[in-house]
Amino acid sequence: MTDTGTGRVLIAADKFKGSLTAAEVAEHVAAGIREARSGVVVEALPVADGGDGTVDAAVAGGFTPHEVSVTGPLGLPVTASFALRDGTAVIEMAQASGLRLLPPFTFAPLTATTYGTGELITAALDAGARTVVLGVGGSATTDGGAGMLAALGARLLDVDGDPLPGGGGPLRELATADLTRLDPRLKDTEFVLASDVDNPLTGPQGAAAVYGPQKGADPMDVEALDSALAHFARVLGETEGARAAECAAAPGAGAAGGVGFGALIGLGAVFRPGIEVLLEVLGFEKALAQAELVITGEGSLDEQTLRGKAPAGVAAAATAAGRRVVAVCGRLAIDEASLRAAGIEAAYPLTDLEPDPQRCMAEAGPLLERVARRLAEERLPAAT
Repeated sequence: MTDTGTGRVLIAADKFKGSLTAAEVAEHVAAGIREARSGVVVEALPVADGGDGTVDAAVAGGFTPHEVSVTGPLGLPVTASFALRDGTAVIEMAQASGLRLLPPFTFAPLTATTYGTGELITAALDAGARTVVLGVGGSATTDGGAGMLAALGARLLDVDGDPLPGGGGPLRELATADLTRLDPRLKDTEFVLASDVDNPLTGPQGAAAVYGPQKGADPMDVEALDSALAHFARVLGETEGARAAECAAAPGAGAAGGVGFGALIGLGAVFRPGIEVLLEVLGFEKALAQAELVITGEGSLDEQTLRGKAPAGVAAAATAAGRRVVAVCGRLAIDEASLRAAGIEAAYPLTDLEPDPQRCMAEAGPLLERVARRLAEERLPAAT
């Protein structure tokens, strides 16, 4: 950076999972920078990629939170939030159907339902949403979005004409699927499926095979779920025609246990990378125009980061606009060449100061301020 005075900094970092929200990361980074460079103008724009923390990031960016009681993944009531501003709702399916809603060491790979996600969508429509950003990730479910569609009015029946129980396992018993009774407001609403994964619904790279084990599915469960999801798509094909198979094979269909498939075929959603959508919704381009240096980051900067996570998206957008980018993180697990290829000129991990992972997470806030002071001293010019 040339010496143009004290500079202007934009902090656009994701959460440090298990330690700090994205907004808290921004607060601590800003505090450290101001201590080292008191004249610097700092703007915070917490970001997310569609998974856990997406609604928090939207609220920090000026959206209004709305709380609603919905059906959790195990069928019990949970309190979930969505964010709304000017007719655009940001929904984080993990709030209604996420792994974090399950009791410790408890999984329900065959029976966890996305019904609550459908209820969240209904609540957003009731609140006046006409554009819905559906952020997916961190789900406890592998039901192909069947629960979500049922909550929105779809009729998914067994051979006796009874509604199917929740979860992906019972989809093996699906006899008829009728989407004609879906909430009519859906047709007048724009849906964006925001995800950082592009898996198809079924097969070796599908929802069950790739993500089922993370949700407690053993090899037999994975096989049963993959078969059930394929059956779900076939039965929908009887009423929806070739579109069902096309949606099942489309990028993003396998996201969040196949909720992507439900969104594509039932909501008419358009699949887009989560961070790309969130940056657009949060007004990143406008904030970027004023910045000389962008600080991004997340808890673990690793190979997963480079495959569409928030810091990679921020870096791509910022470098395309000619801005320099550095990152803060809890731990750094990629080399300098990979960082630079992603548009990040340097990274500042907390483990440089505290190598013990447990203490690092417990003391993340103060450590982050110390890291930010060092970053400011090295990357920002001193006032003259």
